[in-house]
Order: sequence, then C-alpha cells, then structure tokens
Amino acid sequence: MTPQTDITTFDDIKLLVDTFYSKVQKDEFIGPIFNEKIGNRWPEHLEKMYRFWQTILLEVHSYSGSPFPPHKQLPVAKEHFDRWMQIFTETTDSLFSGPLAEEAKLRAKNMAEMFHYKIDYFRNLEKNQTNNS
Repeated sequence: MTPQTDITTFDDIKLLVDTFYSKVQKDEFIGPIFNEKIGNRWPEHLEKMYRFWQTILLEVHSYSGSPFPPHKQLPVAKEHFDRWMQIFTETTDSLFSGPLAEEAKLRAKNMAEMFHYKIDYFRNLEKNQTNNS
C-alpha cells in the first residue's frame, strides 16, 4: 500500500521523526552510535528534530541553532551515512507521498553528504595537526 498523503502538519513531522528514530535506535549498524551519544536524552533529541524538520519543510521557524557541531566527533564513515539515508528514505516512503516528502529526502541526502564531508575534513585536519606536532 502506497501512502497517499504528503507531509503537511506538525503531527506528520512527529510521525516521520518518531518512526525514523525508532528504527535508528534498533538498527544494528548505526543504533549503537546514536544510543551511546544520546543516552537517556532521546525525548530532548526528538523535540529538537521535530523543530528542525518543521522549520525546513513547513517553514514554521521553530528551530534555531547549528545542527553540525554535535555530530563533529561522531565515529562515523560513509557507510553510516548511507545506512542513515536508507532508513530515512524507507521511512519517508512508507508514510508519505508528495512534494514535501520528496523535499525531506533531498534535504536529508544533502545534509548527510555535507555532514560526512565536514566530519572527514575535521578528522583529517586533526590528524594532520597531530602528525605535524
């Protein structure tokens, strides 16, 4: 069964975020990284993600901050971002269909690529600084 509705409300955002992160937490590959980093702060993280996606997709400016810094030191590689993106795409496709659902997947893909690039950049920068000391 293909979903017929697009992402249009805050409740849709919550459904997407809750379903996605529920799968992430249980995933054997990326779940341990998220669970170790977030610990018992999942409710706080989910609230932040609701506001982030509401700002991006519904243009309700409820998120402020910089999403990259908390991710800078994560022990992740391209395979982790690929898995994250796979789960995000599957979750979105299972729940929604329409322009905003497509926009969510595009934004997630762009964010995953940018985070991966920046994490690699900082990792290499630190490695080079250590080697040159």
